[in-house]
Formats: sequence, C-alpha cells, structure tokens
Amino acid sequence: MASYNLNETLKARAANQVKKDDGEVKLDDVSRVKVLSPGRKVFKRFIKNRLAVFGTTLLIIMFLLSFLGPVFYPYGQKDIFYRYDVLNTNYASVKDNTTFETSEVDPSVEVESGVNRKMTTNIKAMNTDGKNVLYVEGTNGVYEIDKVSDELYTLSRFEDSRKIAVFGSNLEEVGTFDGIAKTLTYKTAGTDLGEAFIDALKENCKGTKAGEFEFDGATYFFEPGSKKTFKITALTEDFLYEDGVKPLSEAFESAALAAVESGEPFSADGKNYVVIVNEDVYTAYEVGAKKLGRIYTTLVIDTYEKGAGVTAELKNNALLAAFGEGTFTADGKNYTVTNEEDSFVIRDEAGAEIGELSHFIIRRFNGDDTVEYELKKALVEEISAMVERGETSGSFTHAIPMQTEDGRYQYDENGNLQYSDTELRITQKEVGQYTINCDQITYVIDTFAAPTGAHILGTDGDGFDVFARIMYGGRISLMVGFVVVFLECLLGIIMGGLAGYYGKWVDFLIMRLVDIFYCLPSMPIMIILGAMMDAMRLDTYIRLIVMMAMLGIMGWAGVARLVRGQILSLREQEFMLAAEATGIRVRHRIFRHLIPNVMPQLIVSATMGMGGTILTESTLSFLGLGVKHPLATWGTIINSVSSASAMAHYAYIWIPVGLLICLTVIAFNFVGDGLRDAYDPKSKQ
Repeated sequence: MASYNLNETLKARAANQVKKDDGEVKLDDVSRVKVLSPGRKVFKRFIKNRLAVFGTTLLIIMFLLSFLGPVFYPYGQKDIFYRYDVLNTNYASVKDNTTFETSEVDPSVEVESGVNRKMTTNIKAMNTDGKNVLYVEGTNGVYEIDKVSDELYTLSRFEDSRKIAVFGSNLEEVGTFDGIAKTLTYKTAGTDLGEAFIDALKENCKGTKAGEFEFDGATYFFEPGSKKTFKITALTEDFLYEDGVKPLSEAFESAALAAVESGEPFSADGKNYVVIVNEDVYTAYEVGAKKLGRIYTTLVIDTYEKGAGVTAELKNNALLAAFGEGTFTADGKNYTVTNEEDSFVIRDEAGAEIGELSHFIIRRFNGDDTVEYELKKALVEEISAMVERGETSGSFTHAIPMQTEDGRYQYDENGNLQYSDTELRITQKEVGQYTINCDQITYVIDTFAAPTGAHILGTDGDGFDVFARIMYGGRISLMVGFVVVFLECLLGIIMGGLAGYYGKWVDFLIMRLVDIFYCLPSMPIMIILGAMMDAMRLDTYIRLIVMMAMLGIMGWAGVARLVRGQILSLREQEFMLAAEATGIRVRHRIFRHLIPNVMPQLIVSATMGMGGTILTESTLSFLGLGVKHPLATWGTIINSVSSASAMAHYAYIWIPVGLLICLTVIAFNFVGDGLRDAYDPKSKQ
C-alpha cells in the first residue's frame, strides 16, 4: 500500500494552481492563507499607493539627512567662520584732554577720597577767583592746592595740623532759654546780657518755630528744643578760640585777618598758620611741614618710540620740571625739559629726544599706546586746523603699517616694518573727542556668505554654516514631532481607554476634561509660556523639553476622543464577552484586547499629526518662543532672516529650510493617507 504525504499533496496542488491561466483562487487553495494575511495585505495596499511611497521615501531622506548627514559633514551647528576683509575700521581715538587726571607722587601721603573727588570743583573755584593757592579742610588734616600752571596743579598735606580759631561771620552759642520758667541759662559762666535781653526772649521765643531778632545792634537766633526750651545763638565776628587755646600775642589776629585777603600762610610767635575760607566763615589752623602727595594735570607724555613705557616717576618729575627748573631725575637717570615751539620736549642725558608733553591723548582704538609719533603730530595738526575752520570731520593721507592678506603687518627682508600711504578719516564724536577711521584688512565673522564649495548653502548672520544647521535643525524638528505625538497618544490612549470602557461617571468626567482642553487657546498659552521662559532665562535644552511637554499635554484630547469612540463600539462584541467570561483582568481587557484593535486608527492619526506638530514648532521658533539660539531648528533658521530685506537678499538661507518643512509635512500627510487607505477594509486596492 502506497504511503500518503499531506505536504507533498499540498505542494502539488499549489503548483497546479500556478499553471492555471484564469488566475482564479479557490477556497481550498494553500495560497488563500497568504492572501488573507492582514499585515501583508495592509502592506500591499500601502505600497500600491504611489503618493504614500513617495512620502515614505521623502521621510527616509529627511531622517538620513538629519541624523546621518552631520556624521559625515565637517562642520557643526555652532561652528563660527571668519574671513579677512577690507573694512572701514576704527584705527585710533584722539581726545583733547580738558579733564585733570590724578597722578600719585608720594604714596605715604594719604589723601582722603572726598578731597580728591572735589579737586575739579576746587580748581574751577581757584580759576574763578584768580587764586594760585587754596587751602581745604579734611577729616585728617589740612591740604594745600597750588596752581603751577593752567595744565598742572599740586596737592600737598600739612603734617600735625590743628584747629586754632574761627572768626568772621559765625555763630556763637549764648545759652538755653526756658520758655516755661522764662529764664536764660548762659553757656559761659559770668555772662549777663541784662533783663532787657530776657524780655526780648520772652517776646520772641514762642510756639515751636525757629526765628531771629535784633537786640542792641546784634542779631540773635533761637531754635526750639525739647520741653519748651530754645537754643540761643548770636551772630558775631569775634575770634572764637578752641577750648584751652589762646593766641600768644595780639599779632595773631591781625595776621589772620590779613591772610584772608592774601590767601597766603602766615607766621606768628614762631608758629605757622593757614586760614581756610568757607564763604564768610574763616578757620585758622596751626600747621607743620607739608608734603607733596599728588599732581593733577591735563598733560600726557607722547614718546617718540612707539609703545615705549613711561613710569609714574618720570611723568611726575617731567611735569614738575617743565614749569620749574627744567631738569629732573627719574629712575636713576637725568633728564631735561625745554619749551620749544609751545611744546615741552623731554631729552635724556645724551640729549636724545624721549618725547614731549601734550594735552592730546592719542591711542589705538583698543587703548594701546602704539601710534607712531609722526602720526600723532599729524593728527594734532589736522584736528587743530579742523577746529579753526569750525569743521567736525576731515581726512588726510599718512603712512601706516602695511598688511598682508591675512591681516598681519608686513616686513621687508631685513625685518623692517613697511608702510603705505592710507587715507585717514577724522570724525568728531563729542567736543574734544575724535575717531580715526581707515580701510584695513580685518579678521571678521563671515556673515551671510554666499554658497560656495566650502559652504554649500553659505553662512547666516552669525557666521554659522547654513547646511550644517539645517541638518541639526532637522533632528530637533523631527524629534519634537515624534515626542509630542507620542505624549499625545500616551495620554489619549489612557484617558480614552478608561472613558470608553467604564462609561457612566468616568466617561462623563473625562469627556468634560477633554472639552476643557479643546477650548484652551494653545497659541496664546505658548506665547505666554515663551515669555515666562525668557524671563526665567531657562537653558536652551530645558526650554525644548518644556515646549514638547506643553504641546503634548494640550494635544491629547483629540486622541482620547478617537480611542473612546472606537472602544465604545468594540467593548460589546463577542471577543470582549469571551474575555470577560474567562476572568481576564480589566486592564488586560483594555490594553491587550481593546487598544490593539484601535491601533490602525491611532497610527493614521499620529502620522498625520506629526506634520502639524512640526509646523507648530517651526512657528514658535520663528516667533522666538520655542528653541533659542544657538540651538538650531528649522524655525530658528528662518527667524535669522525674518526681515523683508533679509529675505530678499538671502533667499538661499530660508528657501531650502522652508522647502524642507513643506516636504516633511507633505510626506507625513501622504503616509497618513496611505495608511488610512491600507487599513480601510472597504478599500478596493
């Protein structure tokens, strides 16, 4: 008896079926199993949709470009590129110095900050009054200000100074008047102004207001105190001596009065005194020796050698010698200062010129004193001529160091710096302040560079490579789309699954919550959230996380309603009755039996929602409310050229990004439509 093999029989029957010309499939054919496979049938329907295949291809290209492209591209999203360019740059600054700069001469002489701060006011007062010497009072002694010249003042402090007397128009305390007892207690014992003075006090010292009155040709002031008392003072021009201090002779007072007019120190009985004038009140001080502490000048030293340093000792001694003996010593060397053609020239021991004193401060624009002396002289002459002509701008040609193509100074074969004639433009910024501009090769950020071989899509306004930022920006935009849709689906599945399965009050509460989220104005909320994150100065990546979370939270309501509707129709079917009869737990019935049957609709909804999410993220970033610079997204790239003029001139930046956004959104929509048709059991494809 021959053996029977079922497998061989089925194979033979399948082979015969292939040979048939009509292609008809019968119910007993093995191929029927393959035809009715749900997953394969969905796939076949999907790939027959040309738009869906086109969208899938576009998405694959986008993902490869965004996630794999940066691995092979040499530039990062934050790499800044520079170039050498000839630009009108700030070369130097000139200041006609009219303010007095402080220079310390003797560190051991302590100068109070208050005295130093008021020097400009004191100098103006001396010029107004025509004084060459002024004495000022400090908390730690008496100071002397000497006018050496209009450009130079010195400040010295007296040692062992003490207050002797106050005279002139000053107030002397008489005593205290009791307004209740009508009695006067004199400050100085033995003083008695008589009953008529007491009657004058009774008549005037009333209430709680201060005032004054005349008595016996003198002026008296009263000031209310506590318990109806009044402090009585008299205006006097007598000398009021400090306690225990008396003049050694009558010559002191006459010499002090004469010193008020002359402004000079005076001597009496073998001691030295000065008088400090404060309006109509004069204070006499006994003083010791004085020591020079600081000088105040509007002059600076311009050295002939470019960048040569000048010590404080050399500067101070040169200034003092210029208006003095003309010779000085500094740093162990001897120097001379001579006045030549209205300028002070400084020479060393060998007679070589070191520099000269000038009230023009000329520096490179970065603050370095590296401007050649010849150029300084030319600038001073040109600016002086401009001032005489009443002009605020001008230009002249002068030799400045030459530059190579990469901006470095150019030297000859002997190492000498080479020069070339260059037009220098002078512009007055403020009174006495000028900016010098010229064309120079400068290392600058390569902003808005046109597409080249080095930069496929050029650079943006920050010098970033546009193509690199497009690739990195695609990562963020695509990631936002997937993360937000995942959060929406997660929340929507949980809430919609519970509402659809349990129904009744659970369904009522969840659906009212869904209605609330449907009514929320998402864009105003995101604008407010963006402003709050700006105020809080959140980190860029934290902003990204917060933005994705908010978009996901505000978008779950639609998914929940979809899931609820599907579960309401599925929970009464036979397979759910069987699941309940077998005792399967509730969460397993929902998430293992009901939710998987809703997945086709969820996949279609999620796929089509990703495009909208990417558009939302791009819009928020374009408005400056989403991801912040320098992290790249497609929205921030377009935002970098948001003005009308920038869009017209730099179309190579925003057109590729806009095209990628459009293609990505269209691709997701094509894929979503393809999946919807593929899952549709009534589809004819």
